[in-house]
Amino acid sequence: MEGQPDVEPRNEDQMDCKSEPAEDEWKSWQKGQARNTLHLVSATAQWILLLACLIYLGIDYLQPSKSDKSPWTHIRYTGGSIKGVAVNLTAEVGSIQIRNGSIVIPCDGLYLLSLKGKIHFSDVDKKDSLKLTLWKTDKKTSKALWEPAVQDSGTAVHLTTVLYLFIQDNITLCTSSNTTIENLSFSLVLVGPFTCPL
Repeated sequence: MEGQPDVEPRNEDQMDCKSEPAEDEWKSWQKGQARNTLHLVSATAQWILLLACLIYLGIDYLQPSKSDKSPWTHIRYTGGSIKGVAVNLTAEVGSIQIRNGSIVIPCDGLYLLSLKGKIHFSDVDKKDSLKLTLWKTDKKTSKALWEPAVQDSGTAVHLTTVLYLFIQDNITLCTSSNTTIENLSFSLVLVGPFTCPL
């Protein structure tokens, strides 16, 4: 009987040793669970925020704004043209400004251009042909965008093309001789992605 008290403390020590690893394991499992829960909550919050941003951007993209209307112009012209001088174009309808016969490009972007009409000339030598030139002029340079040769009086001209134009470019129409232009129809509309000043 004297040996019994010695056995009991040993069993308690053994039980304490066994319970400590179990408690440590339980605590580490709880910490892992808390960490996993925090990761799950954080990931869910991020997805909800991302979804909210996408919805906001989608709604904003789908709403037409007044500033997003594409600039355009339509010109009709019948009249004389002086050699080397810009044809005095004036807009029939549209939002693009025309100054001194030049179409002033308001935004960077892709433009659909359509031009058709008839050219009558009187002072062109029979061996020479008349040139109708569509010019693009910016602050530093001037270059021909289109220059068909007209062989006979009353020749119909036609151009449909897409051009990338920059803000403050000027588009003009000139002839290489004194002529009469009949039923000119000239349209310019911004069709592509564009950048306009605020």
